Amino acid sequence: MKAQSLFNLESGYKPAGDQPAAISALVEGLHAGKRDQTLLGVTGSGKTYTIANVIETWGKPTLVIAHNKTLAAQLAAEYREFFPKHAVHYFVSYYDYYQPEAYMPVTDTYIEKEAMINEDIERLRHAATEALLTRKDVIIVASVSCIYGLGNPREYEKYILKLVKGEPMTRAAFTRKLISMYFERTTGDLSPGTFRALGSYVEIMPAGLRVILRIDLTGGVISKIEEMDHITRAISSELPEIFLFPAKQYVTPKDVVDAAVADIEAELKERLKELDRDKKILEAERLKRRTRQDVAMIKEFGFCNGIENYSRHFDRRKPGEPSYTLLSYFPHKPDGTADFLTIIDESHVTVPQIGAMYAGDRARKLTLIEHGFRLPSAVDNRPLKFDEFLKETGQTIYTSATPGKYEIEKSGKMTEMIIRPTGLIDPEIVLRPIVAKGDYEGQVRDFIREAEIVTKRGGRSMVTVLTKKMAEDLNEFLKEKKINARYIHSDVKTIERIETLTDFRKGLFDVIVGVNLLREGLDLPEVELVAILDADKEGFLRSETSLIQTIGRAARNVLGRVILYADNMTGSMERAIGETNRRREKQIAYNTKHNITPKTVAKKIHDIIGDIQRAREKAVGQLAELDKNAFGGDVKKLIKQKRLEMHEASDRLDFETAALIRDELRKLEAKK
Repeated sequence: MKAQSLFNLESGYKPAGDQPAAISALVEGLHAGKRDQTLLGVTGSGKTYTIANVIETWGKPTLVIAHNKTLAAQLAAEYREFFPKHAVHYFVSYYDYYQPEAYMPVTDTYIEKEAMINEDIERLRHAATEALLTRKDVIIVASVSCIYGLGNPREYEKYILKLVKGEPMTRAAFTRKLISMYFERTTGDLSPGTFRALGSYVEIMPAGLRVILRIDLTGGVISKIEEMDHITRAISSELPEIFLFPAKQYVTPKDVVDAAVADIEAELKERLKELDRDKKILEAERLKRRTRQDVAMIKEFGFCNGIENYSRHFDRRKPGEPSYTLLSYFPHKPDGTADFLTIIDESHVTVPQIGAMYAGDRARKLTLIEHGFRLPSAVDNRPLKFDEFLKETGQTIYTSATPGKYEIEKSGKMTEMIIRPTGLIDPEIVLRPIVAKGDYEGQVRDFIREAEIVTKRGGRSMVTVLTKKMAEDLNEFLKEKKINARYIHSDVKTIERIETLTDFRKGLFDVIVGVNLLREGLDLPEVELVAILDADKEGFLRSETSLIQTIGRAARNVLGRVILYADNMTGSMERAIGETNRRREKQIAYNTKHNITPKTVAKKIHDIIGDIQRAREKAVGQLAELDKNAFGGDVKKLIKQKRLEMHEASDRLDFETAALIRDELRKLEAKK
């Protein structure tokens, strides 16, 4: 039963392989009221497309949670392609850099909070909450930041302003209203959350949009509402009415601020008594000085650094009560239960991550409280506990190629997608010993021999090791043996990692060496051989889940093959091999029955680094041209153009390109 066209999926292909049965089973489960379902989808089976079909059929607002920003951005881009006419938004932490406040008693070291906010990501967060409050056809793709504190949605809604053409409104009254909604007045260029008054006009850039709204207040009425391009200032449309949202997601009426300040002062008084009783003179003095300074700042300016530590008082919550989060903005039924669908992607990683957030945050806060850096109420500025997360969400679908114990236990029978639309089967697994014996020269030399065969026929090889040092040493040894190789691990910067993987796909080198980065999310159809060295060293990197994920890297190539180098058969190896062989049998039988000949996945190589480099070269060329006439009128024009390109990149969720254009902008602005 499909909902009343809340979502309309647009795609050039139809469900195939195991996808139709999976879609049907998941939707039936939703209609049957199942709280938890798990979709086990092998690499390349089209899990995102399958879930998109479920979203279309089920027809409810949807939250998709991923375990990191990069994966969330990829998913958001895919869902936008599937649902171009609907509200698909991206919600992640808006910090480019974040160092939380902390204290280390052993060395008596206090670390002050440092943060760098990304303006574009903050705008996308605003757009997400605004969409949730104004429409139903909404899909939010979020990282686990969605379980962290956010403003009260009920207070936020109270500040939404509706402007209707012909309605009485003076400029003075309107500007006062904007200031009460946390918009900042400026006389310069507009940025999100600012406004400027020009004669009878007031121009506003909303917090969640990259446009200018121009309100004509001639004659004390709203005589015209125009939407303008923020770069060219060309009028794109004239509107009969608009809704303006607050410029901040935390909105607090003055009477609530006054009550919160009174509570903070009362809590300080009680805490100082406790510290004095325990003869903690230094801690008491430290807390008294800091809290009184914060209160003075709040009374004078309405905020202070670290104001989030007092959020329980501003939210009027009781000790221990959870804060409002993004989940609070999703629709709920009258009885308080969730009325939206939750998808947890790569659930074997994301579920444990959600469960771990609370304990780590609490341990850090308790240390700050114990040593007089914060009031006890600071502990209530926290992420949701796992049971609170479950209470806030409703029907949930977990997706993974290797579901964890939690999902399996909660879901019972899983929905499987073993058959790929491409007909590709899971790779053959070969076992080889680690140690050299007789004519056998050991795992490294055997891998070199196998990799050379793959390279000769134009394929690529991938090898995983246990440590960063092993990756670097093996890479050097391969080069000595005239093998064109490179390595990646967690110390390699993101841009360099992307560049390495792009070059690998292009065939600029033949073998890639890595540690744990060769698991979730790598889509490299050119890989014919995956070698896992020391496969019998039981642990996180050689667990059943890790082995299956790594084996899956060879599943996009018709010649895909995996070699496990081990001297002993571990339980993880046995289970991973057994699961892979089970899938292979099912896939081969399906292909035989339907006369399908598997074909390697053909995927366009998207050269992100090349795009960035070309953007850099273009900007450098423009700068060189400008140097001939250093202060010519074109400088401002070029800055506007680069700013437009930067925002377009961020709207595409291509933050690497956006960051580099931002750096070029800074150079250009220094030229002015």
